[in-house]
Amino acid sequence: MSNEQKQRIQVPDALREVLLEFSIAYLLEQPGDVVDFAVEYFTKLQESRRLTAFNRDNDRGSVDDSVMSQEDDDEPVVPRFSNRRKSVFAEAYDPENDADDDDGATAVFPKSDEQRSRLIESVKNVLLFRSLEKEQMNQVLDAMFERRVSPGENIIRQGDDGDNFYVIESGVYKVIVNDNHVHTYTNSGIFGELALLYNMPRAATIQAESEGLLWAMDRQTFRRILLKSAFKKRKMYESLLDSVPMLKTLQSYERMNLADALVTKRFNTNDRIIKQGDVADGMYFIEEGTVVIKMDQDGSEIEISKLGKGAYFGELALVTHRPRAASVYAASDDVKVAFLEVEAFERLLGPCMELMKRNIDDYETQLIKIFGSKNNITDTR
Repeated sequence: MSNEQKQRIQVPDALREVLLEFSIAYLLEQPGDVVDFAVEYFTKLQESRRLTAFNRDNDRGSVDDSVMSQEDDDEPVVPRFSNRRKSVFAEAYDPENDADDDDGATAVFPKSDEQRSRLIESVKNVLLFRSLEKEQMNQVLDAMFERRVSPGENIIRQGDDGDNFYVIESGVYKVIVNDNHVHTYTNSGIFGELALLYNMPRAATIQAESEGLLWAMDRQTFRRILLKSAFKKRKMYESLLDSVPMLKTLQSYERMNLADALVTKRFNTNDRIIKQGDVADGMYFIEEGTVVIKMDQDGSEIEISKLGKGAYFGELALVTHRPRAASVYAASDDVKVAFLEVEAFERLLGPCMELMKRNIDDYETQLIKIFGSKNNITDTR
């Protein structure tokens, strides 16, 4: 391979995301054999994607999937070093044994309103932070510190131990692997996270080509916030999903994958969660509070039903690929729901699809009692 070809090497976005998801899954599970775990993990992922493709091929008129944002800003993935030395950071972090009161030990770096505003703008599209709740995101913002760099400065060096994770606010940075320039970041991106997740030496050198500004987070804080939040989220959602009868057909590992895909959303009294007529973008599981389902008939909304903790809604519009035919509102303050977007729904809930389709008849029966004619009914969810 020529030097010119090496310089054009780009790490695909899909590879970065898959590696990040696998890394977090591995660190949460702490399996005995990483190779066996990897084989099982990627086999299940492949089976899920084949099932999704099959469902799409056999379901005409389906709604376009919502696209999950991907970023081109993860540390480059390169072959393992043949002469790798043992990292001084080789100790494992166990989120289950990290007491809740340890959160107070997280570093806090004071920031002006102007600095915090710039930091929020810099991290808003970071893939690793997308599932954090507001409190956890505030911990991230508090724990990050500013670092200014000069042209020619090496921020990290290939083969060194991982100490910090970096988010780029401004500047141009070269990614160098084995003395080859393989990528360039310009005024945005993140790097350094894989070495921290894997407890491995840096896979590349990052060198500033211009003056720039970075936001950094130390290794321990990075692992505690990200891994512990992912662990607590999984445990909380597993408990919620165990109470949903429809999901009893799923295997334990399938419920864990589903838990990892959920995103928490909050609403207050009278906030609209779903709007009648909208394209279905996902389904919801109620964590806390009560919601009311209403249908617009002849210019006024008629209450169809109320749902509480442990109930779910929005799934039938995904199964039938119809627009939302009813609105759903928060009926109490601090309604908390777990949202599953359409792509994850199709990928993870294939085993439940037949049961959900059978439920369509039950909903239509209820609506016939209210409106008197099946011809006037469309999918309410």
